[in-house]
Amino acid sequence: MILADKITEERKKNGWSQEELAAKLGVSRQAVSKWESAGSIPDLQKVIQLATLFDVTTDYLLKDDMVSKPSVPTVYDETEKGGTLRRVSMEEANEFLKLRKKGAPIVANATALCIVSPVLIVILGALSEEPRFHISEGLAVGLGGTVLFAMIAAAVFMFITYGIKASHSEHLERDGFETEYGVTGMVKEKNRTYEGTYTRGIAVGVVLCIIAVVPMIIVGAMGAPDYIYAIFVGVLLVLIAVGVNLIIRVSMVKGSYDTLLQEGEYTLEEKKIQRKMGAFSGAYWCLATAIYLGWSFWTMRWDFTWILWPVAGVLFAAASSVARAVVQTED
Repeated sequence: MILADKITEERKKNGWSQEELAAKLGVSRQAVSKWESAGSIPDLQKVIQLATLFDVTTDYLLKDDMVSKPSVPTVYDETEKGGTLRRVSMEEANEFLKLRKKGAPIVANATALCIVSPVLIVILGALSEEPRFHISEGLAVGLGGTVLFAMIAAAVFMFITYGIKASHSEHLERDGFETEYGVTGMVKEKNRTYEGTYTRGIAVGVVLCIIAVVPMIIVGAMGAPDYIYAIFVGVLLVLIAVGVNLIIRVSMVKGSYDTLLQEGEYTLEEKKIQRKMGAFSGAYWCLATAIYLGWSFWTMRWDFTWILWPVAGVLFAAASSVARAVVQTED
């Protein structure tokens, strides 16, 4: 296979048009067209750029007799057990990216449902203490509790269905691997394109979580009635739910790119640590949920017990740091 055929093959494998490849190389579309039709040959500098873009060697591009693609160098030559690393094909990589992109709104919406689930019971509970609204405590608990558990049940269903689908690609997040030709270049390009969306999503999500407490501060300063306070607790939870929803959506997509590139939280060393800390994280949040539900039903102060979640979040960060330090010491 000659250079012209290899350029055409690698360009199509990465999903680029001639115009897109030309823009990346700083040349005209006509120049790329001539290379692919063997009408001209790119200079040495362009060959080096092509090799970098396609994630191949210059030898592969220039030697007509080299038709097989040599393995992409990787920082991990062996698994922890000394065996050969699993290779991830272009098809498998695209399937993983598609799964995470479709799963992001599912997980984000399920999490948001959990956050807003107590809103109705909080508001109805406060209104039941005001005789003018004619809402009994039994109705408030019955209706509010029903909606709460219905939302949680729906969220659990969404988590489980996505988890089953995602289980087939868990090894990418858990183990080291190599990627076949073209995969790294394709993922890097998608990652660069998505960077702006990710930054905006995180920024807006964090800002919403921060300003969510502002209405509570204003109502508290004004000395408003309890039922007004409860309504704004609901507003707070809704704003937090929207913010968290945004953060999860963009983080899951960005995380899929980091997973295939084995960067950030998905380097081999980080995967080792996360495997050991997985049980800790699961146990911590199960305990936090049990305390929240037990405390809330015991006191029926849903308008107050929500404070457990920000406290649990802060404590989790501290506890995780300690657990990580212990794991790294053991290693």
